[in-house]
Amino acid sequence: MSRTLPRTETAPAHPHLRTLATRATALAAATLAAVGLAACAAVGPDYRVPATDTAPSYPHADTLAAREAQRPAPALDNWWTGFDDPALTRIVQRALDQNLDLAAALARVQQARAVAAEAGAQLLPQGSLSAQAVKERQSLESPLGKIGSQFPGYNRNFALYDVGAGASWEIDLFGGLRRGAEAADAEAQAAQADQLGVRISVAAEAADAYFRVRGAQQRIAIAQDQVATNARLLELVRLRLRDGLSSSREVAQAEALVAQARVTIPPLRIELQTQLNRLDVLMGAQPGTYAAELGPLPDGMTVPAISVAQGPADLLRRRPDVIAAERRLAASSARIGAATAEYYPKLSLSALLGFESLSAGKLFSAAAFQPVAAAGLRWRLFDFGRVDAEVAQAKGANAEALVNYRKAMLRATEDVENAIVTLTELESQGKELSTEIDAHVRARGASEDAYKGGAVSLFEVLDEERQLLAARDQQARVHADNARAAVATFRALGGGW
Repeated sequence: MSRTLPRTETAPAHPHLRTLATRATALAAATLAAVGLAACAAVGPDYRVPATDTAPSYPHADTLAAREAQRPAPALDNWWTGFDDPALTRIVQRALDQNLDLAAALARVQQARAVAAEAGAQLLPQGSLSAQAVKERQSLESPLGKIGSQFPGYNRNFALYDVGAGASWEIDLFGGLRRGAEAADAEAQAAQADQLGVRISVAAEAADAYFRVRGAQQRIAIAQDQVATNARLLELVRLRLRDGLSSSREVAQAEALVAQARVTIPPLRIELQTQLNRLDVLMGAQPGTYAAELGPLPDGMTVPAISVAQGPADLLRRRPDVIAAERRLAASSARIGAATAEYYPKLSLSALLGFESLSAGKLFSAAAFQPVAAAGLRWRLFDFGRVDAEVAQAKGANAEALVNYRKAMLRATEDVENAIVTLTELESQGKELSTEIDAHVRARGASEDAYKGGAVSLFEVLDEERQLLAARDQQARVHADNARAAVATFRALGGGW
């Protein structure tokens, strides 16, 4: 008969449970020792950001500093607002919200983060649950069936019930898994930088297309105005022909001048429509979707000041391509450690707590309890130089990544300097063109008056008209290119995020 134990008395442990407790204690001690070793060792180089020699300032920064003294420069984060153009701001923001390249880049970031999370999870134990119920009719021709059928009472029909929980853990003794996780984290950060680079490109491409649209619109308006002016001159020549003061040759020359102005319009319309389609695609829409929203030409174009006071060193933290190159350099350094760890043994621990029984009613009894613990060791001792080759490959990839990082920094500095030179020289060209156009307008008026008085031939008038049209068209093109050069400068500086 069973009896009730007093509160001060402890029930004797079951022999199986005592054995399990002993094994669990030993496994815990081994695990703690392994963890202690893993915390102390990580083979391979510890990454340090390489030093980069940068100039204190850009060679043509003084010109931009003079422009900045006239008006403050906009923040690099949203530089497009510095143009004081609501249409531009609306287009850039819509492109950032709807661009498909940017959406694809964000998806790549999510993939890279998932890979990094998976690499980090390999440092931790893995657990699983399993259960099964099997009913089987044993073959009498199988080895077990032949043996079992010789005993009296053999029943070839049986059921097997099994349930258990298992866990396994690879102890990262020499840091191979940790180096792999470091590499995956660095690659995820590089993907994030690439996504920022796409964002910068999308904003700059949208602004560039916008200013090309405005430039085409302005040049079309100039050409149409010139057509009207030349048409009035043609009427004057025809009136003089009726009065006997002109010749048919001069009428033909005036007609050719009108046609010459009209010829310049179709290519400009092609440019206009092409850039409108480009804008729609940048905004993730079918061509022709937003063209009607653009509206007429604004009264003037404001090109903002640009600050480069922090110099080339600022590109290390602003340029996404430089950031991505540095992160990929860090990843390649970590992969050297992951490859080097293959020289050393790998230790894994596993355990299974389960119950197995031929009867469902006895499945969770002490007799059906079936614990298993195991420790595994794997060591690549003889691989005929495979690990050596893997380490050499990792070191070669690291050397290449270092070169790419330095090259990315040089190209970033080159981009900024080229953009600054283009911007400043186009501004100088625009000022000279204004002076040239003013002179051509005066010369054209004087030649027309002289032609009406018979002092000069029509040739002088036509020549002044051609030069004036060319100068006005060039001025419109330079104005658009100047704004585009400012966009390129903001882009080169890493503005837009």
